[in-house]
Amino acid sequence: MAAHDVGTVVVTGGASGLGAAVARAIASAGGTPLLIDRQPSEAGFEWELADLANSKEAEEAVNVLAGRHPDLRSVVTCAGIDVPGSLVNVPTETWERIVAVNLFGTASVVRAALPWVERNQGRIVTIASTLGHNAVGDATAYCASKFGVVGFTRALTAELKGRVGVTLFTPGGMQTSFFDGREEKYKPGPDAKLCDPASVADAIVYALRQPPGVDVKEMVVAGLYETSWP
Repeated sequence: MAAHDVGTVVVTGGASGLGAAVARAIASAGGTPLLIDRQPSEAGFEWELADLANSKEAEEAVNVLAGRHPDLRSVVTCAGIDVPGSLVNVPTETWERIVAVNLFGTASVVRAALPWVERNQGRIVTIASTLGHNAVGDATAYCASKFGVVGFTRALTAELKGRVGVTLFTPGGMQTSFFDGREEKYKPGPDAKLCDPASVADAIVYALRQPPGVDVKEMVVAGLYETSWP
């Protein structure tokens, strides 16, 4: 299998932010992005509706897409949400939804896609965060979920060794709508130097393009002045 052959890739959260950038990068590399999101892609990529906080919906979306595309090779789990605030001030339902989307949604999609990914000698790329390595206050749900993604991915790497390539991908802050709607104190400052999501997406495609037998185990892509790394 040629290193440049990206193939067919499921991208969660592919309608916006990093997910949309990854979908565009996959298409530019000659691959076929298949999106799972709560809204369609402005770029017109094929998509399935699913709330990733609902594991059954997430798994069914993968099965529908794979049924139409049995050449499904890889998965990139970009979907992620956060609502900053102290533990006592973030409503229980909101706190649990953050964990459900970021961690349980990741696991559900990977679990459902794995038979096709293994059959087609593909890859799994999970999206962690610098806050999955370094914890900060007023982000207990987000840190818990992203620390969970780190642990999940490292365990999965051991479990699938020799069968499926697994990459733990850690981005820093990016110029996306992720910070919209927050209180000002939780937004990057006016002088913050955030990464272009297109550049981050190119690094993810690099991992996807590796031939069988070569793994990019873990990768961190962050701005020079990323405050949460190292």
